[in-house]
Amino acid sequence: MNVRFQYRDAFSRNVGWVTQAEQNLLRGKKVAVAGMGGVGGVHLLTLARLGVGAFHIADFDTFDLVNFNRQVGATMSSLGQPKAQVLQTMAVDINPELSLQVFDEGVNVGNVDAFLEGVDLYVDGLDFFAFSARRLVFEACRAKGIPACTAAPLGMGAAVLNFMPGGMSFEDYFGWGDLPDAEKALRFLVGLAPAGLHGSYLVDPSAANFAEQRGPSTIIGCQLAAGMAAAESLKILLKRGRVWAAPHGLHFDAYRNRFVRTWRPGGHRHPLQRLAAWIGRRRLSAVSGARHAG
Repeated sequence: MNVRFQYRDAFSRNVGWVTQAEQNLLRGKKVAVAGMGGVGGVHLLTLARLGVGAFHIADFDTFDLVNFNRQVGATMSSLGQPKAQVLQTMAVDINPELSLQVFDEGVNVGNVDAFLEGVDLYVDGLDFFAFSARRLVFEACRAKGIPACTAAPLGMGAAVLNFMPGGMSFEDYFGWGDLPDAEKALRFLVGLAPAGLHGSYLVDPSAANFAEQRGPSTIIGCQLAAGMAAAESLKILLKRGRVWAAPHGLHFDAYRNRFVRTWRPGGHRHPLQRLAAWIGRRRLSAVSGARHAG
């Protein structure tokens, strides 16, 4: 079948939910996505299918078997291959006209300015435990006035936070400072999902190990996170629809059939956040004690 790619035809079924003029606007937008793993890869492909015309993507990792349960680029044919290059191929296969620049060393101090050059939006797809890189990018976005969205897959649901120019900063919300990585992880988790909808059905708490920087995951959460982040991205890029920014957050859990919009003025300083962090520390301590006892 010999079919020539035509942008207007390829994304014509978006029209109705967006106008043709808005679709043309999306074609001219550039989005940066750091991390091409669990959520980052789906972020890229979802936004590509929305018709976004340009991307900067970053990842230094390669695909492994442990990625198969949730990462859209992880297949037998991609084992050992660089994630960014695999996802670049997949995205260009959707839209051959894409302008797509790959940062195959990940995001670092030396390239963060180039990574964010000319972008209209940053969508966070970094590994949960990539604390230094995440702080670097969010601080750079704030300095440059770039909207930033982070979406976390949590069990069989997802939580989304937006950080808008002039609004609450990433650091003000999470309060990482110079804390140990384990405390950063706890504050990140509690801050992402203050409603904690996912916690009640974690059947094996020992699978979450902050010390070893690993945790359980599902493709359900990754797909939902990408969908929620894409909806927020659409509103930000088109300047249409209300965008709830930090200290507001959004959390939807498909397993529990619940949606909650949270509000934590002061971020990590809010009394409920402090209480949730305290409870989290006790639970982690209990799980760690049981693990060592076993």
